[in-house]
Amino acid sequence: MARISLNPPKTLRYRAAAWITRRMYGKELDPARAMGHHMGVATAYSIFEMQVQRWRSLPHEYKDLAEMAASVRIGCSWCVDFGTWAATTHGIPLEKLEAVPAWRESGLFNAEERAVLEYAEAMCADPPEVTDELTDRLRGFLSEKQIVELTMMVAVENLRSRFNAAAGLTGQGFKDRCDVPADKA
Repeated sequence: MARISLNPPKTLRYRAAAWITRRMYGKELDPARAMGHHMGVATAYSIFEMQVQRWRSLPHEYKDLAEMAASVRIGCSWCVDFGTWAATTHGIPLEKLEAVPAWRESGLFNAEERAVLEYAEAMCADPPEVTDELTDRLRGFLSEKQIVELTMMVAVENLRSRFNAAAGLTGQGFKDRCDVPADKA
């Protein structure tokens, strides 16, 4: 159950934002509904997320895996639900996304993906556990610009996950929209 009401005042600004999210995602997003109680926060956050969407130096697979690892580590079920759907729209196999919580035991990830997952988890530790050795491994396949983007994507996912988890938001059924492989149908 949400700790912040998902029924904010239906101001003109809120209704416009809700219309946009319904067009983009097929429904209103619960984080936006919670933030709708403070349209200054909602507006600033929306502008920030629109800018985040423009970052394109890091391959989507690394970005999506890092976001999923952060969501799992923090324990945000809403972010895992939405992130699973978003990552599958970028071509990440559902099987791989579902293996993120146990990535160390999975054979689905290559050495580069494992370094990205480890980095995301290390950033989410309290205090952070990022080491020089881990960053050097990233430098073996990422540019400095890409490492900056990866670092910010994990930080952004921390923002999302911590807000959503604190607000008590849970999945909205986005994962159910993912294509189910024919052999599992």
